[in-house]
Amino acid sequence: MEFSISATSRKPRPGEVDGKDYYFLSPERFQVKIENEQLVEWEEVYSGTYYGTLKSELERIWSNSNHVLFDVDVKGGLNLKKIFGKNALSIFIQPPSIEELENRLRNRCTEDEESIRKRIGKATEELSFAPKFDVVIVNDDLKTAQDEAFEVILEFITK
Repeated sequence: MEFSISATSRKPRPGEVDGKDYYFLSPERFQVKIENEQLVEWEEVYSGTYYGTLKSELERIWSNSNHVLFDVDVKGGLNLKKIFGKNALSIFIQPPSIEELENRLRNRCTEDEESIRKRIGKATEELSFAPKFDVVIVNDDLKTAQDEAFEVILEFITK
C-alpha cells in the first residue's frame, strides 16, 4: 500500500515538503489541472483553497503495483467511492468528539484561531456524512484506531 499525495492550493505549513506532504500548487496552476482534466477528483474545501488527487499520482502508485491509500475529506472520499465502486473501501475516521478535535488542533500549534474555527465548523458538517462510508472508526486511541484500520483494510484487500 502507498499513500496518494494530494494536491492543494494552500500554502505549506512550517516543515511541510512539496511532493512529500502535498503537491503545493498555486490556485492558478490548480485551475489549469482542473481544466485539463488532470485530477481524479477535486474540491474547493475552503473558499479559494482547493484539494484534489492528481491522475499522475495514481499512475505512479499503480506502476509500482501498490494499492492506493487516500487521505481525503468526506466529499473526496465519496467521489472516489463513486468512481471506483466495489474496488474501493471507504473509511471514515471520526474524532471522539468535536471538543476533543478542537483540543488536538490547538495542541498541534499549527493553526491560528480563524483556521481552528473554520476547521471545527467543517468537521461538524462532515460528521453527518459518516453513515455514507463503508466503515466508521472512532479515533479515541491512536493505536487502537490504527489496528482497527489495518484489520479492515487487510480483510478488504485479501478478498
